[in-house]
Amino acid sequence: MSEKFIYSLKDGDSSNRLLLGGKGANLCKMAQSGLPVPAGFILTTEVCRKYMQNPGIMDEVWDDVKKSVSQLEQETGKIWGGSQNPLLVSVRSGAPISMPGMMETILNLGLNDETVKALAETSGNKRFALDSYRRFIQMFSSVVDEVNFDLFEAALAKARKESNAEQDYQIPAEQLEKLLVEYKAIYKNSTGREFPSDPWEQLRRAIEAVFKSWNIPRAITYRKINKIDDNLGTAVNVIAMIFGNLGDDCGTGVCFTRNPSTGENKLYGEFLINAQGEDVVAGIRTPMPIAELEKKMPENYKKLCELTKLLENTYQEMQDIEFTIERGKLYLLQTRAGKRTASAAVKVAVDMVNEGLIDTKTAVTRVSPDQVEQLLHRQVDKSASQDVIAKGLPASPGAGAGMLVFSADEAEEWARQNKPTILARPETSPDDIHGLFASNGVVTSRGGMTSHAAVVARGMGKPAVCGCESALIDVDKETLTVGDRVFKKGDWVTVDGTTGNLLAGEAKMIDATFSDDFKKLLTWADENAALMVWTNADTPEDARRAREFGAKGVGLCRTEHMFMGVDRLPVMQRLVVALGTSESGKEERKDALAKLKVMQKEDFLGIFKAMDGLRSAVT
Repeated sequence: MSEKFIYSLKDGDSSNRLLLGGKGANLCKMAQSGLPVPAGFILTTEVCRKYMQNPGIMDEVWDDVKKSVSQLEQETGKIWGGSQNPLLVSVRSGAPISMPGMMETILNLGLNDETVKALAETSGNKRFALDSYRRFIQMFSSVVDEVNFDLFEAALAKARKESNAEQDYQIPAEQLEKLLVEYKAIYKNSTGREFPSDPWEQLRRAIEAVFKSWNIPRAITYRKINKIDDNLGTAVNVIAMIFGNLGDDCGTGVCFTRNPSTGENKLYGEFLINAQGEDVVAGIRTPMPIAELEKKMPENYKKLCELTKLLENTYQEMQDIEFTIERGKLYLLQTRAGKRTASAAVKVAVDMVNEGLIDTKTAVTRVSPDQVEQLLHRQVDKSASQDVIAKGLPASPGAGAGMLVFSADEAEEWARQNKPTILARPETSPDDIHGLFASNGVVTSRGGMTSHAAVVARGMGKPAVCGCESALIDVDKETLTVGDRVFKKGDWVTVDGTTGNLLAGEAKMIDATFSDDFKKLLTWADENAALMVWTNADTPEDARRAREFGAKGVGLCRTEHMFMGVDRLPVMQRLVVALGTSESGKEERKDALAKLKVMQKEDFLGIFKAMDGLRSAVT
């Protein structure tokens, strides 16, 4: 090939996010800076764009894929498809603009009946090897061949029951061997083929599946909501697997350099011991706060704090970081700008100016117009009575009320009918993106502060309560049960994402207020602005509120709106319907005009007082 379509992490240009994707560019930067990043290579976004036009591009790049795998073998000392010390990889998407969870990922790729034995021997942990194989079959089957994910989940639940295990990681090796047989049968019954055992076939089909996932419905919906160009395409990152599920000296987690809900300058996140990354983000298990890592693995916690602060200083931006600890060694798997609430975005921007990391002009660009709008979200009135039925994690602040629905499709359909909804799910998946967007809030019975529901809700400005374990959410029966209280589809509830409370009924709300940090940010916006913003203000209240928001004058005042108040409309109606030229009609009109004159004069005086010192153009 004359055109270069594949880059190793050692030679990729970390400034070229459009070509390498955000994930790949950041991995290159970390790898080239000497940070603990696993080896890997990247198929560029250009391959994706060409693949969408002609899938035959894979024939052209395949020889270079093989060369890259050979280089990966040299870097890791492991063997691709080997009967000893086998090399396994993750295949992950990576768009130029972050789209968390919207496209596909496949972990533990390269396993088959032979390499799983080699992995068990190399690791000294048969159960770990079988569990990794189980995960791979389930993920590959559902992503690449669209086998119903629930079929595998049902088999997994059966295996837990038969082995008296509460969690997946407690299923013994002997039971996993039986489960693998059942998994392969599910695949064959669904596809008519045996599960692919050739690692090269697995890799090629996985790469193509990730390219195809650029145009799956949830990814398209996410791009539409976030105004992302459909023509960017995704890179594919092929990275040597690091295992967080080898035992109690292993773990995995997600952390933010600052609190994504409040903006507090403190390491924030969650982790699990003896787990893989999907266990954290998918809400399969409820993770521990990152602070607990200091007790479990103090040296790794100290190292993580040092590296995360280094990354934040390097990018001069709050970071969202994935990490895995294998046999006591810390690896960084990803870093990206962290999604955050609107209020957190303001605090982080102002704090970073005060800390000398960024200037005021940059700070203003860190808070989007959509986030400014989110700052107007209401909160539950704490002075009013509240019927709290359950408590979970305050995953995304603000409050929303609506009628319970149990599917994303129904939330979207009810929104079309102007019915306010609260989406209730055991946990959400990327396929629920349209329902999250349509609903007034979300509640999940599983998952933590870095679960899919939490991250997406924060990005959208939707209130969310996650990990509400006391609430039994049955999507088949369409009920939410807490103790002896049962709430059905259509029942009103309120999600308080600020406190983590789930309330019965429609709770009383209060309007949000602006913080001192936000007022400071508005001042910086004025200082850096080339234009002034004037407001439409038709009443003194409009003018007062607009000035609070930073408006520098009144650009349009439509006097007809002054007469729409409940005390004024009847007077205007009297003026309009006063009959004929009779003396009584004339007197009625004069009386109405006199009253309207006083009202209008008072309104103009109120507007002028509210905008005192600023220029206005009243028309």
